Amino acid sequence: AAAVPGPLDKGCSLRRSLRLPASAAAEGMKRPLGRRYGLWFRLRKLILWLLGVYIAIPFLVKLCPAIQAKLVFLNFVRVPYFIDLKRPQDQGLNHTCNYYLQPEEDVTIGVWHTVPAALWKNARGKDQLWFEEALGSSHPVILYLHGNAGTRGGDHRVELYKVLSSLGYHVVTFDYRGWGDSIGSPSERGMTYDALHVFDWIKARSGDNPVYIWGHSLGTGVATNLVRRLCERETPPDALILESPFTNIREEARSHPFSIYRYFPGFDWFFLDPITTSGIKFANDENVKYISCSLLILHAEDDPVVPFHLGKKLYNIAATSRSFRDYKVQFVPFHTDLGYRHKYIYRSPELPRILREFLGKSEHEHHH
Repeated sequence: AAAVPGPLDKGCSLRRSLRLPASAAAEGMKRPLGRRYGLWFRLRKLILWLLGVYIAIPFLVKLCPAIQAKLVFLNFVRVPYFIDLKRPQDQGLNHTCNYYLQPEEDVTIGVWHTVPAALWKNARGKDQLWFEEALGSSHPVILYLHGNAGTRGGDHRVELYKVLSSLGYHVVTFDYRGWGDSIGSPSERGMTYDALHVFDWIKARSGDNPVYIWGHSLGTGVATNLVRRLCERETPPDALILESPFTNIREEARSHPFSIYRYFPGFDWFFLDPITTSGIKFANDENVKYISCSLLILHAEDDPVVPFHLGKKLYNIAATSRSFRDYKVQFVPFHTDLGYRHKYIYRSPELPRILREFLGKSEHEHHH
């Protein structure tokens, strides 16, 4: 609307009667400025809060080493959720039996035993006693030691059991104390003792059949702990297979892609020393110097969890170790283009050939 002319003043000029008061104009300018200032204030407050948390976490970990131990084990992460570990058949393992063993007082561990595919039909409806006696059949046995997080029913683990079963192997796997439905508190010593107990349980039932140990990720640390102990007592396994292994837990923690603190001042003191204080070493690089059995290392070049260079470094240590001078040591890399990453090597169509050449043909294959 046009401004309404006001009365003439002495200079014959028009005064505009609808001019805004000065205070109202100033108020209108302050509103967008105030909104911008409020937004910046809240953003700055959030940044300072996040910075405070970022700085506080290292001190919290240093004061409570148990936190770092939890992050190494991740046993509280149970994936997939809502599965009944007493029913492996729900995961497509119709030729698998669920056991519970007791390595120590107040410790109970859940075990799955998958028979070779050739025994699948015979296994239907059979009880634990039949499965235990089946370990004495003329088929080699693989004791599988899984990594951190999840349970023995993890998807990629189940798929590997199926592959190994189809190749003529018994597969025995279990959840360490504190994982899945196993009872007890997790520790490196406890995990190693659980593995030793299951190995001895297998050997007591498998007769002269070969027994191989397969460790994946954190399970490679358990595997080398176990095999070193077995070699020291002169009862070594027939072979050791390490999938996605590291050298030791300190180097793995330092190289882990999720380690946002690796360039933080005093990273070792804040984060790595608490791991050692908690009694966690998983020193694969030291253990291989005392192992005397055939060793196969499998590692994907695009592994985002355990860097490929750590697996290669472990192989170089083992290959030059005097303890392996009479045994086969082999490293098999999987190219980045294959996309096997940290836990999908079981998908490789080359895996059956690799195992057959390294371990030799199974009894099942000899009979056919």
